Amino acid sequence: MLWPHLLLALHLTGVIVWVGGMAFAYTCLRPAAMALEPPQRLTLWVGVFRRFFPQVWIAVILILGSGLSMILRVGFAAAPPGWHLMFAIGLLMMAIFAYVWFVPWPRLQRAVAQAAWPAGGTALAQIRKAVAVNLGLGLTNVAVATLGLLL
Repeated sequence: MLWPHLLLALHLTGVIVWVGGMAFAYTCLRPAAMALEPPQRLTLWVGVFRRFFPQVWIAVILILGSGLSMILRVGFAAAPPGWHLMFAIGLLMMAIFAYVWFVPWPRLQRAVAQAAWPAGGTALAQIRKAVAVNLGLGLTNVAVATLGLLL
């Protein structure tokens, strides 16, 4: 009986790191960083994302691996509808993160390296919007998991 609990612990750890990190970045760090001038603000965000994004990749692996394992233990057909909903939302979140990783994140890094502050601001705005969407989706998944929406 240890295996299901270990899978759940890994799953929740990934969710806490990812969704909690987005919540902190969006609601605490972002407003505080607005007091900085664009060069300092954009440089700060590059430093933050260099640390956070690898953690998100680890979280994605933990969430996807443990989630699939839990679903496969009961079978896709027997899994509650809420599990399917969480899986679909999770896949969407992962796709959005992949977009951030491969599109605006390299642009932000290049812009800061080249001191191209307007381009960096544009890339950061794209990341901010994607994080807002993913934070909403992540909180929706938490609601599905905890408010009895698992059916």
